[in-house]
Amino acid sequence: MNFQQLRSVREAARRGYNLTEVAAALHTSQPGVSRQIRELEDELGVELFQRAGKRLTGLTPSGQQLLPVIERLLREAENLRQAARDCASHDTGPLSLAATHSQARYALPSAVRDFRLRYPKVTLSLHQGSPRQVAQMLIDGEADIGIATEALDQYPQLVTLPCYTWTHSVVVPPGHPLLDGQPLTLERLAKFPLITYDGGFTGRSHIDEAFAREGLQPSIVLSAMDADVIKTYVELGMGVGVVASIAFDEDRDRNLRALDAGHLFSVNMTRLAFRRGAFLRGYAYGFIETFASPLTREIVEQAIAKATAEDDPIGT
Repeated sequence: MNFQQLRSVREAARRGYNLTEVAAALHTSQPGVSRQIRELEDELGVELFQRAGKRLTGLTPSGQQLLPVIERLLREAENLRQAARDCASHDTGPLSLAATHSQARYALPSAVRDFRLRYPKVTLSLHQGSPRQVAQMLIDGEADIGIATEALDQYPQLVTLPCYTWTHSVVVPPGHPLLDGQPLTLERLAKFPLITYDGGFTGRSHIDEAFAREGLQPSIVLSAMDADVIKTYVELGMGVGVVASIAFDEDRDRNLRALDAGHLFSVNMTRLAFRRGAFLRGYAYGFIETFASPLTREIVEQAIAKATAEDDPIGT
């Protein structure tokens, strides 16, 4: 048994049993992947995959039972490498972050700047995506730490921690009727075409829920995952924008005015996550605390211990 065999099985399950994609991911040949899988099956004495001719079509019951063990072995092997690197050089190495656009654009810059001053030898990489893409990058091991408002707490493969709360703002051009000094209400807001986030992004569910509770049907003329895009179309006069409050800056957004909408929509929680069972190097704890100061190493380690106990409740 070797790690290449285990990786071949894991990637085959991840990539819909498409051995061409598996071979590309593992930088090998398709016949090589097939051979690795078959050799592991021969050694274990069970078939892991269902087949139609030479094509893999799914996992057998044995494959379904053994795949989590294979994934755990590979995860622990990576943890061993990470732990060794941490022993050899605790402040040097790579750190991969995954975040939604709003977090990458508005919440992360100051944390990244401060972290770089503290750990100048760490190489940072930043990946952007939807909340579900962020979660998948963590699960697949493509990112070490993920940050998003939506979705992360829906994945049992992740350890998720709360970072900070935030509210929405309504943005309009100067001279807009909503700037008349009267209270901002959902009824008033619903009279104008709206521009806001795509479903599943940046608290959009709370926006929809607020209108639904009041029996209102807003006219959403444009949705986007990027607050800068939303503000651009508001400036063009296409409608009223609803964005995360952190996405509005008076100096930068001089052609817009913002109204606090915290009383209209529920408070949102931004969360930080990492893969269950993953080894966090010392500087990863440093980044977490830099981004969300209440999340000290002690608190993060307590969350890891709790997740470990849940995974192995009898201590085996």
